[in-house]
Amino acid sequence: MKFVSTIVGFILFILFFGFALKNTQEVDLHFFLNYELRGPLVLMLLGFFVAGAALGILAVTPTMFRHRRETSKHKNTIVALQTVARTKVSQPQPDSVNTQQ
Repeated sequence: MKFVSTIVGFILFILFFGFALKNTQEVDLHFFLNYELRGPLVLMLLGFFVAGAALGILAVTPTMFRHRRETSKHKNTIVALQTVARTKVSQPQPDSVNTQQ
């Protein structure tokens, strides 16, 4: 399986490298206040891809920490219930006992 993933990674690298070689023309990116950024198209695409990935990770971070916190609370509850169950080994009591005759 590692061999297959290595081959797939190599093929993807060759494809992206060919894409980069084909897209070397200069592009202008215009911002507000007459700010302009010039650079090769492939670097612009790479920069925006990296920025989008970073923003995506930042957007998911609070949810990830909330899930971790909830998981640790559930684990602590399970451990507490297991210790109570181990220490208290008694026969279950009947729901009702009729002692009158």
